[in-house]
Amino acid sequence: MNNLDKKPDIDLVRDFHSVWHPCTQMQDHETVPPLLIERGEGVYLYDRDGKKYLDVISSWWVNLFGHNHPRLNEALKRQLEKVAHVMFAGITHQPAIDLASNLVELSPHNLQKVFFSDNGSTAVEVAVKMSLQYWQQTGHAEKTRFAYLKGGYHGETLGALSLCGLDLFRKNFENVLMQNLEVQGPDCFRCPYGLQPESCNAECFEPMEKTLAEHKDTLAGVIVEPLVQGAAGMKMYPPRYLKKLEVACKLHNVHTLYDEIAVGFGRTGSLFVCGEHKLNPTFLCLSKGITSGYLPLAATLTTDEIYSAFYGDFSTLKLFIHSHSYSANPLACAVANETLAMLTENNFLKTLQPKIKALGEYGKRLEQLEWCGEFRQTGMIAAAELVQNRETKEPFPFEARVGYRIFLEGLKRGVFMRPLGNVIYFIPPLVISVEEIKMMMDVAVDCIKAVVEEKN
Repeated sequence: MNNLDKKPDIDLVRDFHSVWHPCTQMQDHETVPPLLIERGEGVYLYDRDGKKYLDVISSWWVNLFGHNHPRLNEALKRQLEKVAHVMFAGITHQPAIDLASNLVELSPHNLQKVFFSDNGSTAVEVAVKMSLQYWQQTGHAEKTRFAYLKGGYHGETLGALSLCGLDLFRKNFENVLMQNLEVQGPDCFRCPYGLQPESCNAECFEPMEKTLAEHKDTLAGVIVEPLVQGAAGMKMYPPRYLKKLEVACKLHNVHTLYDEIAVGFGRTGSLFVCGEHKLNPTFLCLSKGITSGYLPLAATLTTDEIYSAFYGDFSTLKLFIHSHSYSANPLACAVANETLAMLTENNFLKTLQPKIKALGEYGKRLEQLEWCGEFRQTGMIAAAELVQNRETKEPFPFEARVGYRIFLEGLKRGVFMRPLGNVIYFIPPLVISVEEIKMMMDVAVDCIKAVVEEKN
């Protein structure tokens, strides 16, 4: 008997009456209770009855080295024996010093300062506020807006939400958001230029180029998710777009903000997208995989030039007034340091290449389905966008809940997927095996067939 068939136990009843889960229509849990997870081991989650589920989305994109990793556990225990938490104003500690130094060493050379916070949205908020205050303190107070891409997602606090290009997240709050500029960005699946990403010259940069030229005097910065727009359905685009963006932003004296919260720490096959492609953003926002899913932590990296605009006599009040109780939490920093060590030791990132290849090869089974409009992949991230008609690329109607039904089929087969609408995506822990990748893709094919072959 599985989670979908049995009567919920008393703890699930208590959950339903007391807990409000994120991004969830709670009415669904009247009939389909959430998984009650007891433990994790490697790439698997285990429910109360001992059934295991392959965690193909890394528990919302955070887990790199699997659940309950002994090395990460030990790093956490060692720090726990010293101090669990201490405020980070007027006090510092070794884990934070080490982590900041490691991040500076591993990121592009222009990024020399690290500001710690505790989640991805906040890492973006910090970058936005630093950029705005920098312009105020350097004689450009008119630079008060940011450009962001249609389909972009950068968090759900109000500042970050004002940079979101997805109506699902922002429409209920539109009247209180900052007035930033939405720009049509890359859409390689439905390219308006009729081009292919492997051979184009990022002609889709044209709308951004025009925006920068027209609004350069009031633009503080441009924010992007480099290479992969996650919440938009794992939309992927070539690095040529980013190279054009860097040149144009420098020309027009506009900051570049890289949101690598989802794509950093090996997800694309390299440690950071900006480093791999020799790009130098003004701000680099990091979170999620930074602690391999153990504890909340975030970091915003920036340049000495930005930092220097805040440096001076206290009487000038140019300091950055932004704080969090759990900034640079020692436990989180200790696990983050161990995570970085594991990512950079023994050519770990090179060991991903056979897995990246397998992800593409086994993904061909998805690509061959008549409902797969596109199978796309960047490193260890892959996605299949399902459509009613491959020729017209017509999507399945929202009301059909195709993705949700595929999710339910996956649970029956021991695979935890959480599709983004009609996009079935895969961001497994980096330690997944080739055999597990094959199983993951085979199950996905079976689930898609089981749902789409029914009457929608």
